[in-house]
Amino acid sequence: MSWFTGKPDGQPPNSAHPPAGGEAAELRSILASMQDGLIVYDRNFRVSLFNAAAEKIFALKADDLLGQVIGPQQAEDPNLRRLVQTLFPTLSPTMVPRSKSGEYPQVVDISFEDPIQELRTITTPLADDAGNVSGFMKIIRDRTHEMALSKSKTEFITVASHQLRTPTTNIEWTLEELAGNSNLDENSKALLANAQSSARQLKMVVEDLLNISRIEEGRFGYEFVEIDLVEFLKKILAEVLPQARRIGISLYFDPPAEPLPSVHVDEKKLSMAFTNLLDNAIRYNVENGSVTVTVAQQPNQPYLEVAVKDTGIGVPPEDAKKLFDKFFRGANAVKSKAEGSGLGLYITQNIIQAHGGSVWAESELNRGSTFHFTLPTDFSLIPPKEVPVE
Repeated sequence: MSWFTGKPDGQPPNSAHPPAGGEAAELRSILASMQDGLIVYDRNFRVSLFNAAAEKIFALKADDLLGQVIGPQQAEDPNLRRLVQTLFPTLSPTMVPRSKSGEYPQVVDISFEDPIQELRTITTPLADDAGNVSGFMKIIRDRTHEMALSKSKTEFITVASHQLRTPTTNIEWTLEELAGNSNLDENSKALLANAQSSARQLKMVVEDLLNISRIEEGRFGYEFVEIDLVEFLKKILAEVLPQARRIGISLYFDPPAEPLPSVHVDEKKLSMAFTNLLDNAIRYNVENGSVTVTVAQQPNQPYLEVAVKDTGIGVPPEDAKKLFDKFFRGANAVKSKAEGSGLGLYITQNIIQAHGGSVWAESELNRGSTFHFTLPTDFSLIPPKEVPVE
């Protein structure tokens, strides 16, 4: 396989660089300036290119590797172990796929300890003139520093949230005790009610922050059971109905005429996600508005689709792509309801994705929004394990 062409020539190149020439010199300059490691090898894992960044990442010399076949058995060699585990990710201590199996480019995150190293590999096949796969190109990005910073921020949020949880609970309990005092005048009762509302909001924000930390660390903890989705939705809607009635919002459920396949879900987590959507549909609605929930089988697809449609304030077009971003709140949402953390939809998205589904929104400003999410009816479509979130 010749350099970058995938043409079988029977002989591996004898240097890390392509043949001399104007274009070759330019390519050498590009390779030398690359921050990411680059390895090219044929279908037998014979190395034909190993750039300077790869040398630095693996503490190996290209001259010692070019033309050599790298196999799984060489993981026994401590000098080659990390290279072997990178070429064969299933041998690595921790591997997190970031792309679907069998689809290219293949993106995999690999973690090592002692010393700590976080790598992301992107593998792309190389083809010969006939279009047959003749080898592979693997880009290796060292994300150790980046991941350390991310971990520090997550740990700070976790510690801060835990520290806030106890005093917040104590404040809420104290306010409840004071509210039981029958001697309070009307002004004091109004002030106390406002304080209680703020305490509840603060407690919700603290819980959301803790949930995000667990989600992003890949330890939210899912326990899947088989359920009837229609009955599940009915139960949540019954719990939310009093809230809707208090502010004059009509709540409707339009179940399918025919029975639906069962789904595997974590009831507690899915309840959190669905309740977030209902809460937004109710809070950002208009006076005497409505919320309609539907559920149906997607045509010719192994998924059930749930839709939550409201008659609310809608979302400006420029905000539509940011709806599921962490901490994002649209300008009209802030104007309508000052309180809110901007975390609910981010949490909802991650919960649905952990169930093997997807979530999206359709909206028209001042006309309302419809939030959709899917759940697979095929248990094998659910991710086999929870992974850290990017």
